[in-house]
Amino acid sequence: MNEERMLQLLVAPQMSEKAMRLSADSQYVFEVLSDATKPEIKTAVEKLFNVQVKNVRVLNVRANGTHFRGRVGAHSGWKKAYVTLKPGFTIDFIGAA
Repeated sequence: MNEERMLQLLVAPQMSEKAMRLSADSQYVFEVLSDATKPEIKTAVEKLFNVQVKNVRVLNVRANGTHFRGRVGAHSGWKKAYVTLKPGFTIDFIGAA
């Protein structure tokens, strides 16, 4: 995997209450590109954050329909990755900024 693809693969970390709870167990949540695969996500996280990944789970968040002032619209779907790190490794998003 080339360097440019690796930098584009992880779109953003998810900062929700559930994601913060999971981070205490060395599990982190990322929004990833819709065509990303588990091996690509694992390689990208390991190289970008200098950690060792134990497991990667991926799920597709479906698109939701919406209504606003009588007009029908839609929120686009996206892909989410749950990355579990090996014991002793952590990712510090706050310190990295």
